[in-house]
Amino acid sequence: MAEHEPWLTALFNDHLAGVGQAALALVGTHAENPQRPWASFVTMQIVVALVMVVLFALMRPRLSVDRPGRLQHVFEVIYDFLKSQVEDVGVHHGQKYVAWFGSLFLFILFANLLGIIPTFESPTMFPPVPLGCAMAAFFYFNVAGMREHGVLRYTAHFSGPVWWLAPVMFPIEIISTLARPLSLTIRLYANMYAGEQVTLAFLGIAPLAVPVVFMGLHVFVSFLQAYIFTLLTIVYVGGAVAHEH
Repeated sequence: MAEHEPWLTALFNDHLAGVGQAALALVGTHAENPQRPWASFVTMQIVVALVMVVLFALMRPRLSVDRPGRLQHVFEVIYDFLKSQVEDVGVHHGQKYVAWFGSLFLFILFANLLGIIPTFESPTMFPPVPLGCAMAAFFYFNVAGMREHGVLRYTAHFSGPVWWLAPVMFPIEIISTLARPLSLTIRLYANMYAGEQVTLAFLGIAPLAVPVVFMGLHVFVSFLQAYIFTLLTIVYVGGAVAHEH
């Protein structure tokens, strides 16, 4: 068993190793240890996905216009907040993107908060997860821009406001756009990894009262990083679909 392997990951590796190897084979890769193909960040993402599915499955039949429950109120606040952010950024026809922004925000938030639960880890403290979220955001805003303007017109906006600046502006804009997934990945990963390590360190050496303070800070950072990641994605989509170009 790998050192510091969480119990859930150990359970997957002990009983579902064949499934893990088959899944890796589908994407053309393999585990360093074929007997234990499941990585912790994968099993933790499965937990996050299941939590989201169960949560919304339980909430959907209870949705009510006349008598909304507390859980419905919470998600209505989140929806209204994200909708206001989309409007503040000035995303063209932004209403149709809010559901995706909400899904991204909730996934990152739940993934960040999972580390608060004993014996679990935040999957966002492992680089592949922030990178996956960043690549999803990258493809989403580019596809949104192409659907809004068409491939040729969307590509043309990288050339700058006037044609004679195109030789200079085009490589700058391309590099800037390609750097966005890297900046999103590093920001989310670095903050979550640092927060997790600080919390674990104080849990090991300090009385209970001190780690509680850092766990509260971890919760704050979890919300903040989910918000920043989503807000930047909103800004990127807003720029991609803007008609000022």
